[in-house]
Amino acid sequence: MDYLPKDPHILVSSINMLLRDEEFDSLESLCNSFDCKPNDIKNYLAKYDFVYSAEQKQFRPVGYNA
Repeated sequence: MDYLPKDPHILVSSINMLLRDEEFDSLESLCNSFDCKPNDIKNYLAKYDFVYSAEQKQFRPVGYNA
């Protein structure tokens, strides 16, 4: 995660933008490009109450993950 933002809110915004704008087709491909593991990002953002929705292909605040 050296090249990704450290601030959780900026990280969520950056990841969601890259997935939404179809720069990457999945969280896994994004992570491969940035040399990190999807579970590391999921666990890091879970500490800040964000969860990953595979269906929506985005991180969302807990409670908005339906």
